[in-house]
Amino acid sequence: MKSPAPAYVSNDGVILVAERTLGAKMLSSLEAVNEVSVIVARESLVETMLLLRDTPGLEYQQLMEIAGVDYPERPDRFEVVYCLLSLTRNHRIRVHVRTDEINPVPSVTGIWPVAGWLEREVYDMYGVLFEGNLDLRRILTDYGFVGHPQRKDFPLTGYVELRYSEETKRVAYEPVKLAQDFRTFDFMSPWEGAEYILPGDEKAALPEAKGAPRPVKADEIQKADAAQSPKAAPVTPKTTETAAQTGEGRAEPAPKRSRKPKDPDVVPTKGKGQNQ
Repeated sequence: MKSPAPAYVSNDGVILVAERTLGAKMLSSLEAVNEVSVIVARESLVETMLLLRDTPGLEYQQLMEIAGVDYPERPDRFEVVYCLLSLTRNHRIRVHVRTDEINPVPSVTGIWPVAGWLEREVYDMYGVLFEGNLDLRRILTDYGFVGHPQRKDFPLTGYVELRYSEETKRVAYEPVKLAQDFRTFDFMSPWEGAEYILPGDEKAALPEAKGAPRPVKADEIQKADAAQSPKAAPVTPKTTETAAQTGEGRAEPAPKRSRKPKDPDVVPTKGKGQNQ
């Protein structure tokens, strides 16, 4: 294997063939990071796609993806990007068209039926209209969703929030309400210990003790323990001064005992033993 990934053919001559084939339909072209992209006129999109698919030397038979881009500062704020793949030449190209919120983009579902779902995604996320798409509905957001989430001017929190209403026993939409705790959240872990004083801490005369909800530093714990706990008297170590303190109960050592135990069944006879 010569390369760890599929090796695509070079871009040499691709832009030249595209310019010769498309003519005035192609507004500009760019080759960057080993990728070729062309910007074409919106009105001639369908004809351009047919030429890119059927012209020898181009032959981009497959539509891989349709994506949207939002540039709010432009008059035509939206760009619709078509990613095409040539199976016979093993090459890719991107086709860009520009539009706004009012003017629709011609649908390419007549060339690639898979474009129906892809155009619905762009419509749902950006609000771009596609003329000729017979089923242009939202596909990612919920029913009754207001706005288009991928637009740059769409708020990150949205306009409404969804919840289940116990009063009406149904799902209801309400305006977004953010608690002040989330607006001023400092993203600091409580286990790290905040350097600032939280509201209410000024009422405490001493630092909080061990196990308190707010962690305190080691030196503060030592100061709190020293202020709240009296010092205990030192413990006298246990020592033994005499033999009586060992627990045996005798002041003197015990007398020596005979090595042999006494047997009550044996009565010794003086002078009449076995060895006598």
